Amino acid sequence: MLEPIGDRVIVKVKEEEKTVGGIVLASNAKEKPTEGEVVAVGNGAYADNGEKLPMTVKKGDVVLYDKYSGTNVKYEGEKYLVLHEKDILAIVK
Repeated sequence: MLEPIGDRVIVKVKEEEKTVGGIVLASNAKEKPTEGEVVAVGNGAYADNGEKLPMTVKKGDVVLYDKYSGTNVKYEGEKYLVLHEKDILAIVK
């Protein structure tokens, strides 16, 4: 499995194939997903004073993230997004 470093998080992207009305969309008409499940979390970033900052998210959290953030990665046939924790907007409860 991939292991993120620093304040990075690896998210398995939740892809929707249909609209709310049930219409199947062509791949070029789909909006970029903004929700996914955290599958790995880095150790955290360091503050300017050298203090280690704890991560807010944990493995298994479902998160909403900024639409154009992160880097898309394909690993062992699965699609993931690697992003900084600051690009996560909310944890879905």
